[in-house]
Amino acid sequence: MHSKLKKSLLATSVATAALMNMGVALAGDTVALLLPENVNPRWEQQDAAAFVERMSSIAPDVKVEVFNANNDTSVQQRQAEQALTQGAKVLVVIPIDGESSAIIADTAAEEGVPTIAYDRMINSENTKFWVQADMFATGAAQAQHVVDNTKSGDTLVLLKGSPTDPNAAVIANGQMSVLEPLFASGERKMGYENWTPGWDPAIARRSMDQALTQLDNNVQGVVSSNDGNAGAAIAAMEEQGMAGKVPVSGLDCTVQAQQLMLLGKQTQCGWRPLHEMAAAAAEVTVRLLNGDEYGDLATEVVQNGVGADVAFVPVDSYSAVGAEGVAYVIEHDPSIAQEMVCAGEVLALDFCK
Repeated sequence: MHSKLKKSLLATSVATAALMNMGVALAGDTVALLLPENVNPRWEQQDAAAFVERMSSIAPDVKVEVFNANNDTSVQQRQAEQALTQGAKVLVVIPIDGESSAIIADTAAEEGVPTIAYDRMINSENTKFWVQADMFATGAAQAQHVVDNTKSGDTLVLLKGSPTDPNAAVIANGQMSVLEPLFASGERKMGYENWTPGWDPAIARRSMDQALTQLDNNVQGVVSSNDGNAGAAIAAMEEQGMAGKVPVSGLDCTVQAQQLMLLGKQTQCGWRPLHEMAAAAAEVTVRLLNGDEYGDLATEVVQNGVGADVAFVPVDSYSAVGAEGVAYVIEHDPSIAQEMVCAGEVLALDFCK
């Protein structure tokens, strides 16, 4: 755990324990965690699991309701309304759309319920708190990795994220901070770029197929904004005999991505300590339930898309590359064990012996 966040979480845990020992009543309270979709396994398997686990540890009498909107903004809004009707005292929301989700925070505020934006920002004046890593830096690291593993004049493909996800634009801006000067000078060529609505790998696969067709397979690098896109690109290149010959970036370091990295087909992924992010959100949730300050945890303030100041917990990230990167993730991510990665054809590799 990074020292900055570790110290903050420790201080918060101590403060929360002290409050509970003083008899702060949390029994019967409900909080809601609103997930955006189930395309990416991290939301349920990592983020939600870690949030529920942390809440059960520091506030065992608080009920946590978890909803999944399956990439439907109207469904997510109805789920928020349902949670409020059921008496939720705090909403922790991973928005599908940073703009339309503002109605969730605004409706909650009308009922005196605070909203925490988790991972993705909610562009509302009523967003109380945000926890996230530096996604601009993450995008820059993705692009830099691909640049470092290609040469002058090489052609790149950019598979960007969902256009409604505010993080996707920040990641893309980080990528372009590295790539734009190279495209302008001709050091690298922009062969193809496309967004991926809903972060849907099927859409990313169609984009990569189109890129390979249009460019007649003249692709030397793929700047992919997440692991789902990366896996789709690799599957497309596999059919052309190109997988393992082209650097491919990613984000989240899923088990599948780590397996692809060990096989040499995906070459990079950005990793964030999701368990730390979820724990921070849980700690603030308890503070909000108690009506207590959380400034010792939210050490920064950022402005969202409507110019509102939002308390912010910054979380570090790590650019995992190759087997060394996989080993780092396994060591630092409690949700991933080596035996999960060492399965199938990966089991025969030296890494797994």
